[in-house]
Amino acid sequence: MIRILCVDDHPVVLDGLSAIIAMQSDMEIAATAATGKTALKAFRQFKPDVTIVDLRLPDMSGLDLIKALREMDARAKTIVLSSYEGDADIQRALDAGAQGYVAKGLVRDELLNAVRTVAKGGKHIPGAIAQRLVDHFGDDAISDREAQVLRLVAAGQRNKEIAAELSIAEDTVKMHVRNIFSKLNVTDRTEAVTVALRRGIIHLEP
Repeated sequence: MIRILCVDDHPVVLDGLSAIIAMQSDMEIAATAATGKTALKAFRQFKPDVTIVDLRLPDMSGLDLIKALREMDARAKTIVLSSYEGDADIQRALDAGAQGYVAKGLVRDELLNAVRTVAKGGKHIPGAIAQRLVDHFGDDAISDREAQVLRLVAAGQRNKEIAAELSIAEDTVKMHVRNIFSKLNVTDRTEAVTVALRRGIIHLEP
């Protein structure tokens, strides 16, 4: 039996995952968790074969949880199940150590296939999601500082306000904005934010 820990802060999602997994003859729910802290305790206690993780949790990001699980056990096998489908989201999850990435909008068979593949030591990235990575392979990555600037641009702040917020010179902000335009192949701030949101480079806070 493949023993699974499901981590999501939405009870409806956890109930749905539990119901789907209960119908499989080769899988069972080891535990569920709605927060990263609870997930870490459950992982330590139940030692699941596969952990399914949402990227958005109330107390930490799913990426931080994946990293923490792998620090706890380098053999930890994780699959991201997320509504985020941008190439930047996917790449960050893989870099954190996830072995699978499934969008919540995909059919349940995709998730079940991912669980079985990852449990055997493989990796599972659905074709449509893998294509997003291929489409941007070789692109210059947005730096952490540029991402900070992008978030403030998305919040409607001007260069002077961004400079004050980040404690840097306004000319430095202008340089970052130029670099962002070049890397995203856009010509204005609105287009930059639109592309960054679509690719998952930044997210608007709820």
